[in-house]
Amino acid sequence: MKELVGIAEQVAAKLIARKETIAVAESSAGGLIAASLLAVPGASAYFLGGAVVYTRDARRVLMDISDDGMKGFRSSSEPYARLLAERMRKRFGCDWGLSETGAAGPTGNRYGDAAGHSCMAIAGPATEVMTLETAGNDRFANMQTFAATALRLLLRKLSE
Repeated sequence: MKELVGIAEQVAAKLIARKETIAVAESSAGGLIAASLLAVPGASAYFLGGAVVYTRDARRVLMDISDDGMKGFRSSSEPYARLLAERMRKRFGCDWGLSETGAAGPTGNRYGDAAGHSCMAIAGPATEVMTLETAGNDRFANMQTFAATALRLLLRKLSE
């Protein structure tokens, strides 16, 4: 967790300096992204909210994305990660939306993705989507790697 908070401190400094805000939707990271951002003192200046969108019900209730709204999308994909990031940004009226969705392990998901697969996206003044494959099946290690990668992606965008 120390590594995650270290990255989050850098993200926080950039967001505060820019007077910008963020909201997070995560799945396989299980709340580690939000927890890392909230572990930094002064988080209320930049963190507007977050959701762990781990199930179909969570997607419908928390994100207001119906089954019909998922036509053409599948979970654990770059288009879905982008949709989540954009939805968080819009729903919270913030500068940045950050999302993560994947398969932490120890097995893959029902879509055929192996354990260690994660897609993440940033929506904001700059947008980026990426896929990460750790090739590992250690659930907690993957969750930490997913969160760290998402935070580093955000930090890189904030540094551009």
